[in-house]
Amino acid sequence: MPVQEHDDEPRMPYQLPFPKDAQDEIVIPDAVATDERIWVPQTENVSFRPLCLNRSQGYWMNLLRVRKSGVLSRHRHPQPVHGFVLKGRWHYLEHDWVAQEGGYVFEPPGETHTLVVPDDVDEMITYFQVNGVMLYVDPWGKTMGYEDVFTKIDMCRKHYEEVGFGADYVEQFIR
Repeated sequence: MPVQEHDDEPRMPYQLPFPKDAQDEIVIPDAVATDERIWVPQTENVSFRPLCLNRSQGYWMNLLRVRKSGVLSRHRHPQPVHGFVLKGRWHYLEHDWVAQEGGYVFEPPGETHTLVVPDDVDEMITYFQVNGVMLYVDPWGKTMGYEDVFTKIDMCRKHYEEVGFGADYVEQFIR
């Protein structure tokens, strides 16, 4: 990082107050949580770990974990999605590429695809930023359901209440 030319104190922290209405940052030291109660189940073998649930801008960031091979879902994204594979690998039936550990995926608006975890993968974990809504569709595009930041928040509240953290545990991830 370049040092500012006229900064006589480059190692001095910023000295002015932050804007009074600025939100707190989110810092998660153990993002790939070892405490199973942090992971919010979606099905028997699929769960997510919330990182940021941004209700004011309509996006969410989470770790998606799949612990059994097979078809996860067919879905459509009206807005862009970013993914980074932390463990395992997966692919879409509609494409010839494979998302592998250490790989990044950009999914443009309008993308519809069917996520598959291969038979020889015991566990897949991918960091996703999903903007807007995720529409679950049949092979011909008929909407079968959806997820958005608000359904994610509701899932978290319900789960955290059930595991003893309390429904408000999710508040730390909401911006």
